[in-house]
Amino acid sequence: MDTTVASSIRRDETVPVALLLAFAGGYLDAYTWIIHGVMANAQTANLVLLWVYGSIGEWTTALHFVPPIVAFATGIVAAAWLRRAAGGRASPISTLIEILLLVTIGILHNRLPDLAGTLGISFVAAMQTAIFTKVEGLAYSSVMITGNMRQAIEGVFTAVSRGGSSRRAGVFATLCATFGLGAAVGAFATKQIPNLALGIPVIALLLVLLRCESPGDEASP
Repeated sequence: MDTTVASSIRRDETVPVALLLAFAGGYLDAYTWIIHGVMANAQTANLVLLWVYGSIGEWTTALHFVPPIVAFATGIVAAAWLRRAAGGRASPISTLIEILLLVTIGILHNRLPDLAGTLGISFVAAMQTAIFTKVEGLAYSSVMITGNMRQAIEGVFTAVSRGGSSRRAGVFATLCATFGLGAAVGAFATKQIPNLALGIPVIALLLVLLRCESPGDEASP
């Protein structure tokens, strides 16, 4: 990447921020699957399971997947409003909201019904994916890897066929790997220290907040 272009990257679009968010995204999916039996981020999976169980008449199980879908949709609307109201401040504000919600859920873990925890984490995931949409100017997702995997494969193809830079492929492949690492760490921590498990993604999001609020209007990757 050209140094001039690199120096103009927004702080919330740098690779370190994207990697921290991807780690948190994978972590929270593993956490909610183990604790609540649903996906916080992967609404495709929730929708498929909703209709799979619905098609065989197991509506009690099927309806279990509706609340996270609704919470995710609500989070997207909240993020859209925040972008309009806060403009360039939307990234740090949304990250702070995510941190506060996760801390609240973590503290009240044993007092909240499963549904409340699911709704809160799906809401957090929606805000994250709606606010943080680009890394180095390229569209990506921090809460699922399908699009990132496509970008990585296309980046490899472009680099090989045209002899260009492999940076795009490297960035997106690393995002996929980091998401997987987050899921692995999330699964381990959720089983070993369930009452403290949400502290790890909170730390990742605190680092994101610090990077978004670091001095200067621009950042290099």
